Amino acid sequence: MTEIAHDERLRRWRLVLGGDSAEGTGCTLAGTDAAMDGALSALYGDGNGGTSADSRSGGRSAGLGASAPSVARWLGDIRTYFPSSVVQVMQRDAIDRLGLSTLLLEPEMLEAVEADVHLVGTLLSLNKAMPETTKETARAVVRKVVDDLEKRLASRTRSTLTGALDRSAKINRPRHRDIDWDRTIRANLKNYLPEFKTVVPERLIGYGRASQSVKKDVVLCIDQSGSMAASVVYASVFGAVLASMRSIATRLVVFDTAVVDLTDQLDDPVDVLFGTQLGGGTDINRALAYCQSQITRPADTVVVLISDLYEGGIRDEMLKRVAAMKASGVQFVALLALSDEGTPAYDREHAAALAALGAPAFACTPDLFPEVMAAAIEKRPLPIPDMVTHQ
Repeated sequence: MTEIAHDERLRRWRLVLGGDSAEGTGCTLAGTDAAMDGALSALYGDGNGGTSADSRSGGRSAGLGASAPSVARWLGDIRTYFPSSVVQVMQRDAIDRLGLSTLLLEPEMLEAVEADVHLVGTLLSLNKAMPETTKETARAVVRKVVDDLEKRLASRTRSTLTGALDRSAKINRPRHRDIDWDRTIRANLKNYLPEFKTVVPERLIGYGRASQSVKKDVVLCIDQSGSMAASVVYASVFGAVLASMRSIATRLVVFDTAVVDLTDQLDDPVDVLFGTQLGGGTDINRALAYCQSQITRPADTVVVLISDLYEGGIRDEMLKRVAAMKASGVQFVALLALSDEGTPAYDREHAAALAALGAPAFACTPDLFPEVMAAAIEKRPLPIPDMVTHQ
């Protein structure tokens, strides 16, 4: 190993270890490295001069202090020295470790932060405590995140579901350009002629012609308990995208121990998000009872329950409702989370009970959601990731 490579390795270890007395590298930082180290130490260091401790673990304290000016300076520093993805993680850690949520109620602080889905979730949980002077800034922050998500997700969602809707409207006397050759060949394999090495199709299967009429009803039923914050954000964006498609009638319902129908606000997902109230208990049975009461075309309806399944209501009634909906022809999808996070915490007993009813519960990333919805619309097996299937 060259001397330069050795020094670089020591430098990196010094930044990782934080310069405590036992870190042992003997490396001294200067310039940008020293500034980066200071920003990291303020959040993750031993807290010399700090004011906030992690009381839950009884462990280390950090040195950001509790004043808005010092936190605003720190936010500016980390945006200078670290990429956006790292900044978002550090902001999240600062909110969790140092109890800085109340500082987000100040407009100057909101203007300094790097906006992401998790920050939106925190702002929504603070919505009721937010002063009027901050709400306009908070909405602007939420709007930026929502707009970015729509740009990322809308086009693929619309194209995927439009194809699924057309394929689900099969016709048996299609025009040549409307023939679904894959389904036609599979349906006529018995008519294969070995001597000619060909299939003689007695029955043609085709795609239905696109129409402006409503083909499917979709009900998004979203648990708004505190642990579901990211899922609420993504589901609201998807709800707005689905509502923009003429061939899908979309209903969006959020719940804790009460049920709120936000369908009339679907034209603006920011309004939807500020209509939620993260936190509180959970009554899935009551929410499903409301959704069930809104179903008029069961065979053409997809119900998507997004919840960690920690039920505070009547468990047996909840399962009976799911069974009844499925028996009537409803396609029922249970998502433990709709987010980019890893495997969520969830009620395994309830997940197993749903799986026994033919409704396996699984975590779903936003990028996979269009495929899940397409499969539900076409009434084919859901594309459940192997690593996050909960049966």
